Amino acid sequence: MIIPDYPTKQRTVARHATCSGIGVHSGKKAHVTIKPAAANRGIRFVRTDLPGTPVVSALFNQVVDTSLATVIGNDGCIISTIEHLMAALSALSIDNAIIEIDAHEMPIMDGSARPFFDLIETAGIEEQEAERCFFIIKEAIELRDGDKFVGAYPDASRKLTCTIAYDHPLIKEQSITVNLDANVFKEEISSARTFGFMHEVEMMKRFGLARGGSLDNAIVIDKEDVLNPGGLRFADEFVRHKLLDCIGDFSLLGMPIIGHLVTHRSGHAFNHAFLEKLFLNKSSWQACPIHTPIKPIRLVPAKALAI
Repeated sequence: MIIPDYPTKQRTVARHATCSGIGVHSGKKAHVTIKPAAANRGIRFVRTDLPGTPVVSALFNQVVDTSLATVIGNDGCIISTIEHLMAALSALSIDNAIIEIDAHEMPIMDGSARPFFDLIETAGIEEQEAERCFFIIKEAIELRDGDKFVGAYPDASRKLTCTIAYDHPLIKEQSITVNLDANVFKEEISSARTFGFMHEVEMMKRFGLARGGSLDNAIVIDKEDVLNPGGLRFADEFVRHKLLDCIGDFSLLGMPIIGHLVTHRSGHAFNHAFLEKLFLNKSSWQACPIHTPIKPIRLVPAKALAI
């Protein structure tokens, strides 16, 4: 199995980086500081506004809610809407960082991951001495529920395929496949914004949600049109953003995945369910440095990727 030239040493940010903005659901302002962390510490969120400054690791077993966003927490401390920052950290191969935040919800910024990507890129990246471990898919594993599907297949790359389908004339069915690296993420994925339908936004606001949502930080669609004055950034911005969310959600395994991840009409909750299944099926993967010899891989026929 020939593995592409991904970073083999762990990485962290070179210096502190700060940003601020409002939470899309809470409407509350949050200040965020990304700090370097020692090797083998992972990504950890620190709530600086709470007594004792509690820490929550960005791992799938810390996920406590997926109804509107990916939320991690423990002992009553939560951090919500982490997926956009996590996607940027994953794309830049940042393994270790401390994320200090003074509110329970990450700022939505412009609705994409690009502000976080640019912030980290400006701060710089520092290579560490410790070996980087990868989550290498050895044999196919799938999760299906009706028209929702996620599968992982052996592949010598960080490949992702995402398909969405909506009964709306502007979206219909869209699909995208990328081989993930920092440049591809920056140019093709990072600036794709979250989106919602006008009737859903109105309902959420009636229930006290989406208090920080606006045309400045989300694509809003009515029955036929995009309401944002500038229109779309990509013709298929909707599926690109769903792919962005998937990258953030799958990063909660705690190490980069080498393999082909395929999703169809999935979301935060189903992505999380797949991670739980994947982790428990230990015969389907091996966690190790990238140049460790891998036991024979069961190749999967192309038809297994059909939805």
